[in-house]
Amino acid sequence: MDYTLIWAFLLAFSVFTYVVLDGFDLGIGILYPFFKTKRERDLLMNSVAPIWDGNETWLVLGGGGLMAAFPMAYAIILPALYPPIIAMLLALILRGVAFEFRWRAEGAFGKRVWDYAFIGGSTLAAFMQGVALGALLQGIEVEGRAYAGGWFDWLTPFSVLTGLAVVTGYAMLGAAWLVWKLDGVEHVKAREIARFAGIATVAFIVAVSFITPYLNYAYYERWFVWPQIAFSAVVPVLVAVLIVAIARSLLRGGRDWVPFVLGLGLFALCFIGLGISMFPYVVPPSVTLYEAAAPEKSQVFMLVGAVVLIPIILGYTAYAYWVFRGKIDPEKGYH
Repeated sequence: MDYTLIWAFLLAFSVFTYVVLDGFDLGIGILYPFFKTKRERDLLMNSVAPIWDGNETWLVLGGGGLMAAFPMAYAIILPALYPPIIAMLLALILRGVAFEFRWRAEGAFGKRVWDYAFIGGSTLAAFMQGVALGALLQGIEVEGRAYAGGWFDWLTPFSVLTGLAVVTGYAMLGAAWLVWKLDGVEHVKAREIARFAGIATVAFIVAVSFITPYLNYAYYERWFVWPQIAFSAVVPVLVAVLIVAIARSLLRGGRDWVPFVLGLGLFALCFIGLGISMFPYVVPPSVTLYEAAAPEKSQVFMLVGAVVLIPIILGYTAYAYWVFRGKIDPEKGYH
């Protein structure tokens, strides 16, 4: 068995699960300024209150798994991305504190302070995740087995572009979640916001997809050179199909869960496109998965634990979402 590939898949799965699950509740914070009244903001908070903290389990699993399964990659990526990663973690802490303290704040001023903290923490965390992705994708300078770049190599026009793309994509997911969970006037507002966020997300997807192949010739080969193009071309075609389906679901109405599920599918295809560009590198453009991997015995030992723990995490996550399914009542919470 190729344990390196198995661990690469498990880490990719963990990161993707974190992105889509924590992404939509970060999107709630990003959209917070568009909902002005206390009733609206309470509804937004209540829609994710039972599940938001559990979503971040996958971030811990992804980070810990990278350190254990690909220690060389961890030792290179962390120093290269310390500023955005530290900023992201501080923003997540601020957002979590604001989520809890908002309910306990007394007076309008106190609630306003924690509302701003919730907005700022959510937006900054999303932006820094996108910046880190862009910095990794554009390449990290490696010498020997260590990071050889500068303190601000992560900050480029491309990484800022990917940061804005992630913020916009999370806003789209958050709006689609609200379309599913809310009724009445709030539902209508969420649907309108989802349309605008969807248009902006598509624009960013096109921009990032256009620039990425020109960051590295290896990326260009995977997308535009025969025979790789015969396989990679399937991804943009499916992305176009999903974009049309999302637009129809938001314009025509109908089943309110459809835009959210299609949005998850769009993120999945973008994630697959990222994998096509980067594989087999874990630190582009010089360190492959196999060069960064831990010894096989370590991978096997950790895999035993992962085989037990990941189904448990999936089980309780699915159960939580099942219990809190359906629409949310402004007076009583979930039906």
